Amino acid sequence: MTIINVKANYAKVIDLILFTVATLAAAVLVMGICRPSMFGNLNVVAGVSFTVSLALLIYLHLNPDSVRARQSDTILKIARETLACFQEGLNVETAQKVCRLLLPATCAQAVAITDREYILGYVGLEEAPSTPGTPIRTKATHATIEDGRIRALHTPEEIGFPTKARNLRAGIIVPLRRGDAIIGTLKFYYRHANDITETQLTLAEGLGELMSTQIAAVELEQQTKLATTMELKALQSQINPHFLFNTINTIASLVRTDPDRARMLLREFAIFYRRTLESSDDLVELMKEIDQTMRYFTFEVARFGEDRLVMDVDVEPGLEDLMVPAFMIQPLVENAVRHAMPQEGQLRISVEAYSEGDDVYIAVSDNGIGMDAEQQRKLLSPSASKGLGIAMKNISERLTGYYGIESRMQVDSTPGDGTCVRMYLKDALLDE
Repeated sequence: MTIINVKANYAKVIDLILFTVATLAAAVLVMGICRPSMFGNLNVVAGVSFTVSLALLIYLHLNPDSVRARQSDTILKIARETLACFQEGLNVETAQKVCRLLLPATCAQAVAITDREYILGYVGLEEAPSTPGTPIRTKATHATIEDGRIRALHTPEEIGFPTKARNLRAGIIVPLRRGDAIIGTLKFYYRHANDITETQLTLAEGLGELMSTQIAAVELEQQTKLATTMELKALQSQINPHFLFNTINTIASLVRTDPDRARMLLREFAIFYRRTLESSDDLVELMKEIDQTMRYFTFEVARFGEDRLVMDVDVEPGLEDLMVPAFMIQPLVENAVRHAMPQEGQLRISVEAYSEGDDVYIAVSDNGIGMDAEQQRKLLSPSASKGLGIAMKNISERLTGYYGIESRMQVDSTPGDGTCVRMYLKDALLDE
């Protein structure tokens, strides 16, 4: 990178010197034409200097090595600036910043960034019909999202702008990837089809690959930090003083009335905390996660009684060894016990795991008190900062961190009729 930068800077200095010489020579020539007697032979020297400087400038700008040096310098500069933007993730704000950085670096008249459904950023001509948040309308963009091919558009019809927008008549669409998944596009628009040169195509492709690499690198870094943070939060939430106090009290009360059960619970309690404290893996087998959840549930049943709590588990055969994020199911069951318990009757909790193709669904449902639409909205709000909202937010973020942005968490609930939290793990079986 240092060598490329030195070459590019050296080329800029040479360009500046030649341009200065050509400008001075041209000035002398103009004055010599006006007053030939004053300059004499200096006109000849000025003419030769102007011709040589101009010829060298043309050569340097057409020389492939010079072109590559300038492109490399441009790419490196953009790389430094865009990486800082992507630290905040790919969203409307960062997409707009990146578009502003990319526009001056190309011959394009407009630059856009999309995800799979919407325009995230747009800078340049014809901004009005392409504001961030507008659905993608170009068929070619949808086609690139589907097949991952770079496309050059040479007519306004291919671009898909409104008929009144005539400033942009050509474009290049480059896919943005995260691994094998296509997560959006990078688009460059031009006034005329002949503006799309081989240089512009190569530059667009290089910028697309650069952005894809940066997005993947930043998300990997965030995923690593998130996994560590989530693990610590999960451990802290499980080592809850109230849960610890209540469980010990329950075991103590059974020592005289049911010593065998007290002994069993004490053994399970030791295993539960040992597994909790020993678990440092980001991913664990699905059945290991469910076993730990069932162990936790055993203590709650001992506390509240079997007439108040029951849990059913149904895991599709073959999914037992599926690797899933740790502490993904137990917090949902714990929150069902804490928040969904009716005043009377039995709370029934169900944990279900099943597959559809390469996708996996894990659902935790209950027949408890449920919640209204406003409570659900707050629960899934990105700004959730306490209680169940933190757990839901953490699990949701880890889902997208491990399985991609198409993975998600969905909450369905009706007051008085229970709640179902369903997690969708996109392509979870693809690498199994």
